[in-house]
Amino acid sequence: MTQGNTGPGVRRRLLAKALIQLREQAGKSFDDVVEALAFSKSKISRIEAGGTGVSIVDARALGQLYGADADTLAWLERLARIAKQRGRWHVFGDGLVDWFSDFVVLESEASMINTFEIDLIPGLFQTEEYAAMVLRAYSPDVPDDVVQRKVALRQTRQNRVTDGSLSVWAIVDEAALRRTTGDPAVDRRQLERLLAMSLLTNVVLQILPFGKGLHMAMGTAFSLLRFHGYPSIVYVDNLTGGVYLDEEADLERYSLVLDHLRAAALNVRESAEFIKGVIADL
Repeated sequence: MTQGNTGPGVRRRLLAKALIQLREQAGKSFDDVVEALAFSKSKISRIEAGGTGVSIVDARALGQLYGADADTLAWLERLARIAKQRGRWHVFGDGLVDWFSDFVVLESEASMINTFEIDLIPGLFQTEEYAAMVLRAYSPDVPDDVVQRKVALRQTRQNRVTDGSLSVWAIVDEAALRRTTGDPAVDRRQLERLLAMSLLTNVVLQILPFGKGLHMAMGTAFSLLRFHGYPSIVYVDNLTGGVYLDEEADLERYSLVLDHLRAAALNVRESAEFIKGVIADL
């Protein structure tokens, strides 16, 4: 893979899916866009296929035609901007998560996700009650209805795992298993769900015990998203948003770290027994 074919392809697809959803929600046809904006049908088709870049002006014009609100228009403009960049791009805040999260759209396009988690059960394996408590811990002041919408979104994301269309290789630090929510019943049900998900044929789950010592990803949880037809992307979460990496050097580094984590972690059978042991300790 060369630097010339990184990033923009999947980013265009991200913007394309957002524009398709908005157009369909607005009940607009290609003919409506042609009449209103003087775009050719071939241009609209290329944009919605993710085959061509979209200018910030065009992204805003399409969003306005589709009745997008101010926040969504700002998000479309940001997507149009980052689709032209390479290497490192940032997403700040979670105000748009209730409409269409950047990461969720990328995840919906991915064929496989490799993830390393330090102190949380991976979102794709979380129960509703555990997810709600995690989200509440992150944002104590957020209204309950917002938390519930985010929980529902998280549960919807799990459908691609349970139906087998998304493969997941997760390496989870022992800290995630040992950190309690304050409710032993919730903790037990969450660990039982984790164990059940680990039995799916499209899931590989490895536990990294404390006893394995120091490792290459100390303090850094991350996900590597792999796509059919597009280069991979690394996502690193933080308190105010997230960072996406797609330079070849970054991808090589994170892939190397994953290899080391896999080698250090317990194998699948040992991991299942380890989880059972933590459940027994509750």
